[in-house]
Amino acid sequence: MADLTADLTVGSLARFIEHTLLNPEARVADVERLCQETLAFGLRGACVNSRYVAVVAAHLRGSGSSAVSVVGFPFGAGLTSAKAKEAGLAVDAGADEIDMVIALGAAKQGDWADVAADVRAVVGAAGGKPVKAIIETGLLSAAEIVAACAACVDGGAAFVKTSTGFLGRGASVEDVELMRRSLPTTVQIKASGGIKTFAQAARLVEAGATRIGSSSGPFLAGGLAGGPDSGDRPNY
Repeated sequence: MADLTADLTVGSLARFIEHTLLNPEARVADVERLCQETLAFGLRGACVNSRYVAVVAAHLRGSGSSAVSVVGFPFGAGLTSAKAKEAGLAVDAGADEIDMVIALGAAKQGDWADVAADVRAVVGAAGGKPVKAIIETGLLSAAEIVAACAACVDGGAAFVKTSTGFLGRGASVEDVELMRRSLPTTVQIKASGGIKTFAQAARLVEAGATRIGSSSGPFLAGGLAGGPDSGDRPNY
């Protein structure tokens, strides 16, 4: 992988970043601020729980930034049919992309056909919108990460995503490098979880990530480290 850190600037990194607000206590005003920051810094998109995707879609419409909704978040342990229904409803509400959590219990017991079927159902319900499958790398061994990547490809995911930020550790360069080696070039990688500095984000891009999910999006795009309130934010 070529060294991209020399080429990335705080401005060019902005187009990799999905600004994220997944706090369960988030209010409409918080989501509106997320959208304002996304637009002000020219970020790639804004990622929220499905309850607020219509708010994001309305604010970002016509801007070139995407409205992203999580599905089956954060545990991935719901019924596949419920995940698929949530994905369809999120798309109806204006979601441009869907980030779903895989069936982590099935992954841990090695039932990769079940993992793939779960992803496939959400991909089908998303109606052609890109689906990012969150595999929660911090809970998986290296062999499980490789197998999870294969199952997500089998299920039709457009991206494989490292983490929710709620469970285990967040994104690591080593995980992204392993994922990049394990995935076809047509499947992209989103790194998320604990990304708080420009240098950290740049290293993940160098490793193969084409999207960065972070609740510190404006600070990354501004070349700062986390921001004044980063200590109060989960590591999304």
